[in-house]
Amino acid sequence: MNLRLLLCLLTPSIVLAAEPPAIPADSIAKKKELLFSDSFEDTTLDKRWHRVVDTFAVEKGVLKGTQTRDKNVPAADGKPAITAHAAVYGLELPTKDSVVEVRIKFEGNSMMDVEFDDRKFTGSHYGHLCRAQVRLDKVTIADERDGSQSNALIELRKDSAKNKDEINKLLATHSASFPVKLEAGKWYVLVVETVGDKMRVTIDSKPVAFLESAGIGHATKSKIELGVAGKDGYFDDIKVWTAEPAKL
Repeated sequence: MNLRLLLCLLTPSIVLAAEPPAIPADSIAKKKELLFSDSFEDTTLDKRWHRVVDTFAVEKGVLKGTQTRDKNVPAADGKPAITAHAAVYGLELPTKDSVVEVRIKFEGNSMMDVEFDDRKFTGSHYGHLCRAQVRLDKVTIADERDGSQSNALIELRKDSAKNKDEINKLLATHSASFPVKLEAGKWYVLVVETVGDKMRVTIDSKPVAFLESAGIGHATKSKIELGVAGKDGYFDDIKVWTAEPAKL
C-alpha cells in the first residue's frame, strides 16, 4: 500500500500539507506609479513611517530591526504581561496592487518580512491581511486574512484539541512555503508582487515563492509593515510602486 495513504488511514488526525503551487517564471505585475522610496540616508524619516513593535533605528544609512520582545513575561507587580513579538515598523501607504522592492540582510536574526494590513478591517486580528516571510532556509507567503489571523481561526483555537484537523487544514490552504538557501551577512534584493489574489516573491531576480488566495486580494491595504525576528536584520533602499497585472 502507498505509504502516504497508509499514514492517512492510520493517523486520520494528521493533515498532510498540500503541494506548494508552481511559481510563475515571469513577473505577475507591471509597475506603474512610484508611490514611495527611501534609502535611509536621512535620519529624519518620512512621517509615514511609525513605530509598531520595538525596536527599529536608522544606522549608517540603513534601517536596523532588533526584536526586543523576545520572550513571554507574565504580569507582575502591577505591570501587564508581555507577549513575545517580532519587531515591526509600519509605513502608512495605501495600496491595492503593488510591487515592493527592498534590500535585506540577516545579521543574527531568524526572519524578515513584508506585510500588508488594513487596520479598519475587523475580520482578522489587528487587520492582518497577507505577508511574505523570509528565513535563511525558506520563504513563506501567507494569506492571514482568511488563514492564520482570521476570526475563524481564533474561534477554532478556543478548543484547539477538538478542532485540530480544521485548524491544520485552514493553515495549510492559506499559506505556502518554498525552500531557499540564503547567507547571513549578505545583501539580497527582495521583491514582493501583489496583484489581485496572487502574490509572487523574487530574491535577486530569482522566483522563489507564489500563492493565490482570496485574502491577498483584499481591496484596501492601508499600510505596509517590515518585520524582524531576532537580532539583527537590516533593510535598505525600499521602493513601492502601484501595479497592474502583467500581460502573460
